[in-house]
Amino acid sequence: MASKKGSIIPSQGGMMRDFILRIKLILRLVGDRRVSPWLKILPIGGLLYLISPIDLIPDIALPIIGELDDAAILWLTNYLFIELCPSDVVQEHVRKLTSNMDIVDNQDVVDADSVEVKNEKK
Repeated sequence: MASKKGSIIPSQGGMMRDFILRIKLILRLVGDRRVSPWLKILPIGGLLYLISPIDLIPDIALPIIGELDDAAILWLTNYLFIELCPSDVVQEHVRKLTSNMDIVDNQDVVDADSVEVKNEKK
């Protein structure tokens, strides 16, 4: 299981970036043969619950809370899936996913002015 000291997925500096990283990680883990097929039922089940007409709290009766229960189930199934996957496999995929981001983030930025050079032929 994962270490309880911190998050398995390091923050990459923004909510959308972290969200996309988490989705990519889940897709990689679902495709990995080292992860138990029984565990792969969790994120698939969460998606099926989201699109199924069966709800714990109907959206018509309580519109806002009805939507929140769908989001909570989706979050819970994906969180449990990542936590229950073998931590070495998760860390391997996280390293591969974040290695590309480190290259882009650590590049030096050159601050310069541009000058237009006219080529005058006589």
